[in-house]
Amino acid sequence: MGKWVNQPVVAQIAAVARPILAADVGGTHARVALVIRHADPRQPVQVLAQGRYAGAEWPSLDAILKDFLTAQADAAPLGIERCAIAIAGYVLDDEVANSNLPWRVSLSSIRAATGAEVLDVVNDFEAVAFASQFVDRETTTTILPGAPTHAKGPVVVMGPGTGLGSAVLLPGATHAQVLSTEAGQIALAPGDEREIAIMRILARTRSYVSVESIVSGPGLLATYRALAELNGSEAVCLTPDAVSAAGIAGADANAREALDVFCAVLGGFTADLAMLYGAHGGVFLAGGILPQLRDFLLASHFRERFFNKGVMRPFLERVPVRLVEHGQLGVVGAATLHAGARVGSAH
Repeated sequence: MGKWVNQPVVAQIAAVARPILAADVGGTHARVALVIRHADPRQPVQVLAQGRYAGAEWPSLDAILKDFLTAQADAAPLGIERCAIAIAGYVLDDEVANSNLPWRVSLSSIRAATGAEVLDVVNDFEAVAFASQFVDRETTTTILPGAPTHAKGPVVVMGPGTGLGSAVLLPGATHAQVLSTEAGQIALAPGDEREIAIMRILARTRSYVSVESIVSGPGLLATYRALAELNGSEAVCLTPDAVSAAGIAGADANAREALDVFCAVLGGFTADLAMLYGAHGGVFLAGGILPQLRDFLLASHFRERFFNKGVMRPFLERVPVRLVEHGQLGVVGAATLHAGARVGSAH
């Protein structure tokens, strides 16, 4: 069953405008919301109701959306006519191609289940990146402070979950644009002998080792198992969550080392993207894993590897890196893109 919360809904709003059904669909959870357009350009959509569903507990995405609409009928008495979905993968005919989802996603089935006349599908991190321009910096955790005067320019948004997502917010004179990327599929560049040894083990079961092979939930588990083999010990953790919990608690040496490697590789790769896209506006770290690793991340080798880029260190020292709770970002971004709301630039 989904978990949802409602924000106060003014009856007149629901009566004169049908809300947009927005969803942010990941490999583990689907976040769903009803939103309406808002007059404030700093926050162009308002969330009326939202919920979170564990994907594996439901037979399909359209079943999740139908359940949410049924539960939130009071917030949309006239139903909905528009639906915006942020999801990893790409549209191929009537389906979304994504190997990380627990079920196939049919666009025609979604239209039938929701009654939506218009359906937009965007990349999940494209939506998160677009919504990042509305984030209150006071609600984020500063990983690296950067330079306060260095705030204009592209913003990289990235984060590990079931996969490793990434997109770039490009501020413009009239409105911001988003560049969707598949940066998580870039080849892994090991930073030391230990990571080379881990990569060799990972390469036994795949022809190509990407950054996502380590920096993701499945990647963390694979790294843990590789380290157990290298250390000649038993891999007792069976899930990424178990590895995270054991590593943070210091209850399993292999789990602790796996988190060390995870954060170090993340730091180096974050710097790579900052350099690649000239991220003068900074970097937002999002995704489903990092918030629970916040304290560990702050004390990890992330910082060391981020700055270990030779002559580019002075540039990187000016790039702020912030950790943001994923929360509503995906649904807000999807709905805002769908509604056509624009702002002048990132801030």
